[in-house]
Amino acid sequence: MAIGRPVRDTETDPFYDMLFNMLIAFVFCFVIALLSFNPKSRKAGDIPAKAEFIVTISWPDNNPNDIDAWVNEPGGKTLWFRARDAGMLHLDRDDRGAKNNTVIVNGREISSPVRQEIVTLRGLVPGEYVVNAHYYDTRDQQPVDVSVAVVKVNPQAEIVFTGTQQIPRKGDERTLVRFSINDTGAVTDINTRPLTIVQRTGL
Repeated sequence: MAIGRPVRDTETDPFYDMLFNMLIAFVFCFVIALLSFNPKSRKAGDIPAKAEFIVTISWPDNNPNDIDAWVNEPGGKTLWFRARDAGMLHLDRDDRGAKNNTVIVNGREISSPVRQEIVTLRGLVPGEYVVNAHYYDTRDQQPVDVSVAVVKVNPQAEIVFTGTQQIPRKGDERTLVRFSINDTGAVTDINTRPLTIVQRTGL
């Protein structure tokens, strides 16, 4: 008499097959999850621009007047609204007061109260940086209080300097801060000694 296959084996084979298939499905889902978290899969536009320092020049919200950032870098180049790149410096926004802070969307006027120009330093170049503000244009003929903040971004955010000066009238210029960067990227010699850098010809 032939000995048949134990009944228990025929009952457990489908269970092991199902367990194996579930394991394969789990591994597949795990691999898909890893790929979805891969930073290399980001679009180029999603990668933030690298900056070593951020210089922010601001004046009171809703102020109608036009204040311009001027920055002189160690190589002798000057950043301003007609030269938005100077060495490693870049002017991210030219804020013209009430002139360019309003947009029309679906027939509705939307305004931003913020008055701010932002300059980024995208590489460490040793030497002195001079940050000035120029009262370019006025609508109310009033003095403007202008503030500056210098933030060192890498390796972690660190406030290097903050300060405020009043610029009395159109055409005036004030040195908001001067600072130097040494070979290691450390900031030295922070001061506000006046230095005129505005190119007045043609303005």
